[in-house]
Parts: sequence; C-alpha cells; structure tokens
Amino acid sequence: MRMHEKGVKPVWTVMETLHWTVDYFSNHKIENPRASAEILLAHALGLNRIDLYLRHDQPLQQGELKIFRDFIKRRLKSEPVGYIVGHKEFWSLDFHINKSVLIPRPETECLVESALKYIRTEKRLAAPRVLELGTGSGAISISIASECPQGRYWASDISIDAITVARANAHRLLEKETVGFFLGHWFEAIGTDQKFDLIISNPPYIPTFEIPKLDQDVKGYEPLLALDGGQNGLEHIAHIIESAYGFLEKNGILMFEIGYDQREAVARIGRDCGVYSEIMFSTDYYGHDRIAIFVMG
Repeated sequence: MRMHEKGVKPVWTVMETLHWTVDYFSNHKIENPRASAEILLAHALGLNRIDLYLRHDQPLQQGELKIFRDFIKRRLKSEPVGYIVGHKEFWSLDFHINKSVLIPRPETECLVESALKYIRTEKRLAAPRVLELGTGSGAISISIASECPQGRYWASDISIDAITVARANAHRLLEKETVGFFLGHWFEAIGTDQKFDLIISNPPYIPTFEIPKLDQDVKGYEPLLALDGGQNGLEHIAHIIESAYGFLEKNGILMFEIGYDQREAVARIGRDCGVYSEIMFSTDYYGHDRIAIFVMG
C-alpha cells in the first residue's frame, strides 16, 4: 500500500488489493477464494483476469474501490460470483446470467460432449432436429448449435424470465438464429406430430428434502424451480422418460443429466417404459454417472 504525496490517504494497487481479498475470503471460509477475488476485482476494474497481473502496480481509484467493496459484501453473504458479475463461462462461451436461471456447471459440459459425439457419429444426421427441455440460460442448446450450426434447434422453459435470458444469449453468441425458444412445461407446448433426432435436458433432480442441506450460495440464490426434483429427485426425470418417446424419431436419442447416485433408479424407469432399445450412462469429470442416454427402439 502506498501513500498519497500528502501522506493522508492510502493507495491500493491491484496486487495489494487482490492479496488482501484472497486472505479475507479465506478467513471467512469463502469457497475458491483466489478465483472469487480475481473474477470480482477484474469485473470491478473492467479487465480480464490476466490483466490483474499485467497491471499489478496500477492504483485503484476511489470509485473502483467502492464498487469492489460492494462485490465483497455480496460475496460474504454467499451470493454466487456468477450472479454478482452477471455472466459465466461455459463451453468457452460467455453466457449472461441472472437469478432467474441456474448457473451453468462444468459437469453439464459432459452433456454437450455426449450430444456432439452422437450428432457427429450419426451420418444420417446431416441437419439434426434437437429439442432441449428446461433450457435456463440456453447454455446447452447454444453450445451445441455453436459447434453444429447446420442443425435445427428448439429450446423450452417454464419461466418467461429464463427464456428472455436464453434468447438474448443466443442472439449474442450465435452467428445465425439456429435456436428457437418457446415457453412451456416440458412437452406441453409441442405438437404431437413433431419428431426430433435428439431430446436433451438438464432437469431438476435434487430430492426436495435435500434442498435445505445445500450450500447457501445455491439454496439462497439459485431458482428452486431448476433444482427441486420432487420427493425422490426423480419426478421430472420420470415424466421426461415416460413422455419423450412420443416425440423421438426411430433410433432417436433421449439424453439428460442425472444425480450421481440415480443411475439404477433411472434405468428402472426406462426399462419399465418398454420402448427404449438401449439404456446407457456416461460419467462426468469426477467419474460419477452423470449422463443418461436412452435409444428409441
């Protein structure tokens, strides 16, 4: 910390501010204290994170310090960093987010990977028809469409606020308007004559009784609608499994994210339907069963 020429008011440099904040967050048990401090400080200064180190000796103006102090206060109340700065990176794309949508998780990128693998290995899918249920910020559909712009994509959500966020992200991140968004609860707004090559979803799958046990930055800020999977966590998953086959082309795929311990229960629901020829699962980056893949017979 340096002093002004008159020795009255301290001047904080970028690096001094960063180091102090990391220590402060660590002492207050804030998760990922360095990443949190870097993202918040960079946002307060209008910089990229790498610029904090390139401009390590740059002094902060009083206005910048005021903004940053406000960010620190909000983080100490467990508000997620993504909501404070208003965006989150997913699939190397920068998605705008707010409290009406779930913050995209790294493990959900595994769902995008599985979808892209399926689309690219199926030669018949020159222009796949893809439906996403419960799109939230639009991260899944937009990420897939950014890699395979030749496809035709539709994405739904029950929240009009979420649709507004997703549509704005698509307009900003995609060169062409390849994703159409509509309001509806799961399949309610889809005509029975509509068929898709891929139906994909990251539905709510946390059991209701587990919600109060979640970290405060999740249960206190993220939309309950996108988290609560009902009494056993399988309410929405079961509905999707038991309805999707009516909207899938022959050999089409239903693909969705599940809880780490839900594999057997999900497989049982699928087998009981009697319409899926294959039921498979793939793991996330931590080795947990995370993606369910059902093939329409």
